[in-house]
Amino acid sequence: QVHLVESGGGSVQSGGSLRLSCVNPRLYYKHYCMGWFRQAQDKERVNVASIDKYGNWIYDESVKGRFTISRDDETNTVFLEMNSLEPEDTGMYTCAAGCPYYDIGRGGQCPRYVDWGQGTQVTVSA
Repeated sequence: QVHLVESGGGSVQSGGSLRLSCVNPRLYYKHYCMGWFRQAQDKERVNVASIDKYGNWIYDESVKGRFTISRDDETNTVFLEMNSLEPEDTGMYTCAAGCPYYDIGRGGQCPRYVDWGQGTQVTVSA
């Protein structure tokens, strides 16, 4: 049973932009932290951005100033706005839910994500 559904990936040139969406159609994770992860070939998965239910966010250093995470609890959707894309941003982007009622502003990254989508591929060419 799929709880999280991502969309918005694609192929762009360096400097381009994409907007990823992650929909939770069944209201399971309205109070959870939501994170976006990138898995590049032969590299470890990276938590590029996360947002808690209070609107606090945190970013990986590699995307600060270029990516923006947001959530719309009316539509149960989490977005990742990606600007000034670089070839190093290439990878499978997956959203995940974890840490209900957790405050990123006080505790930092959510330490445990419990549910994952299937991902959307982002490819950035030089």
